[in-house]
Amino acid sequence: MHTTPVPMAQLVVSTLNVRKTLDTGQDDSNIEELATSIREKGLLSPLTVRPLADGRFEILVGQRRYLACKLVPLDPVPCLIKEGLSDADAISLSLIENVHRADMHPIDKAKALQALLAKFGSYESVAKESACSVPTIRRYLKLLELPTVLQDRIGTADGPSGISALSRLASTFSGEEAVLAYNEISGFTQRVQEEILKRCDGSLQRLDDLVEEAQEGVFDIRRCGAASECQLINDIVQGRMSESEFSDRIKSAALRTGTGAPTSAILRNAATSFWRALARVDG
Repeated sequence: MHTTPVPMAQLVVSTLNVRKTLDTGQDDSNIEELATSIREKGLLSPLTVRPLADGRFEILVGQRRYLACKLVPLDPVPCLIKEGLSDADAISLSLIENVHRADMHPIDKAKALQALLAKFGSYESVAKESACSVPTIRRYLKLLELPTVLQDRIGTADGPSGISALSRLASTFSGEEAVLAYNEISGFTQRVQEEILKRCDGSLQRLDDLVEEAQEGVFDIRRCGAASECQLINDIVQGRMSESEFSDRIKSAALRTGTGAPTSAILRNAATSFWRALARVDG
């Protein structure tokens, strides 16, 4: 790989860069740490840039390294120059570089995936280019349907499970109802949030009822997996057993004990007691 030293004054941050939150200063401490590393060891990975008509070079990959080089200061900066890239190619290159970084803002990632979808036309093609699965792409794009006030609350700390819950929120509610629903469920774990949203069928009233159940620990299974070697519990926690299969187990157990087929009320009470017991188990 051939690199070319480019004067700092000729480098410009791309408006297409997918990591918009770097401009907000959220990564300031990490950039200072990177600058310290560059001072001690030099710039180990060059920036990737493309030439502009005015003679400058647009940074496509390595915005954090560029900001760190300014702090060092390092001038000129080693760069890998890419000729003839379209805007879509530039976005794709930036996304592929950053898409699996834990500190990439989810909304930045969603917008970049949206741009790739506009370019390639299918989820399968975007998946191939970005190394993201189609379900993951769909979940991120759903975030863009959330009201702006909720998009502003999303952060890198949410992680994959948080993105999944927020994606389900966008699929279930819209506008002000989405904000109200978010405020109701935001105190629970992401797993519980998803379960509430899945069961509420788009009804805020039903969501309120489910929130009350969740507060009693009905859906709280955060500590079960490490707390018991029971195969049934492990199957439920790891998603290998559905609610209907669990219901069938209860029916089967009732028949074996000679109590006859249980009523729906008995099933509900048994299920509620079971999940509450799981929630109380110490890890």
